Amino acid sequence: MSKDKILITISGLDKVGIVAGISQSLAKLGVNIEDIKQTIMQDHFVMMMLCDISKSQNSFKTIKEELIESGETLGMEVWVQRKEIFDKMHTI
Repeated sequence: MSKDKILITISGLDKVGIVAGISQSLAKLGVNIEDIKQTIMQDHFVMMMLCDISKSQNSFKTIKEELIESGETLGMEVWVQRKEIFDKMHTI
């Protein structure tokens, strides 16, 4: 179901451990990564992830707060949104 899918965007200066740090946080939260894309543009790291939260014991709010905190620890900006909201924003 679309309500169980989230989109995560991570952005900041490239460094070792970004994917590992975010992935570790997702695993701890019981969130499954379904798709992942990343690129580096002039030392700037950008990653988008499509994740399934249906089996997580945590609320969307908790997942979002934990990922933002993980991003801050890594020196990255993190945005988390429900896929259904993202889809509606891009459908006019």
